[in-house]
Amino acid sequence: MTTHLNSTPDAAAAGTWRLGDRTVNRIGYGTMRVAGTPAAPRPKDRAESVAVLRHAVELGVNHIDTAAFYFLPTRSVNELISTALQPYAEDLVIATKAGPGRSRDGGFEEYARPEELRAQVEENLRQLGRDHLDLVNLRWGAGLERVPGSLTEHFGALAALREAGLIRDLGVSNVTEEQLVEAMKIAPVVSVQNRYGLTEREDDALLETCGRHGIAFVPFFSVAAAIPGALPHGDHHEAGQAEVAKVAQAHDATPAQVRLAWTLHRGDHVLAIPGTGDLAHLEENIAAGALRLTADDMALLDGIAEVS
Repeated sequence: MTTHLNSTPDAAAAGTWRLGDRTVNRIGYGTMRVAGTPAAPRPKDRAESVAVLRHAVELGVNHIDTAAFYFLPTRSVNELISTALQPYAEDLVIATKAGPGRSRDGGFEEYARPEELRAQVEENLRQLGRDHLDLVNLRWGAGLERVPGSLTEHFGALAALREAGLIRDLGVSNVTEEQLVEAMKIAPVVSVQNRYGLTEREDDALLETCGRHGIAFVPFFSVAAAIPGALPHGDHHEAGQAEVAKVAQAHDATPAQVRLAWTLHRGDHVLAIPGTGDLAHLEENIAAGALRLTADDMALLDGIAEVS
């Protein structure tokens, strides 16, 4: 059966998940690119960035991912969110991160100590114009590599801020299964945000663990891994392009939509947060939530990991 994606996209088509005590549509929006990329000669037009954020919400997105360290010399993503979306809708969940930080010249600073996390939380509160944060993910490590070690002191500091009313829910990012278990012993964990996608299957077991515990698994870079130049270090995966193209053709979809749909098909607890600064691309991403892959499609796509 072919799925056609030509109607007006609606984030609700992907279904919903209970993120903490809030229900969100499973396809959301990642804001890292809404202001432009550091490599671009100039930031995106401010009015266009605001329009993309507003259109995402118009299309049913009620889960937005951000960070205080998403900024360019003349653009702050959190400030763009505040400008575009206040007053915030009742059902809107804005997730942000703590741990890494950047100096005013754009360089990453040393990873925050536990006692410095409150200042990062307060920075997000100021920029977003909130009196509390919906969801804070402890991003473990400043880079993309997994960092060993105990996160007890850091996650404990965020748990204390949750008890103080500054944070509604907590998650972890860039972690191993052992670190997730460690965090769960300290405070409720509602989400795990790790790098994962069709050709990056290291966290298959962690994804299943999250499902058993009712924790949202939120992949980042699930599409970017296949696009030259889209990842911070420039690497990308060539594997599976022919298989993805075959499925895309059968459903009158794009390869990126197939990759997003595959991610969502990995479990009801999997949430997608594709990012873009382009209105047309935004609609394509959200439309992927309506793409229903067949068992044969999934078998073909799942097989990519076995040979890549």
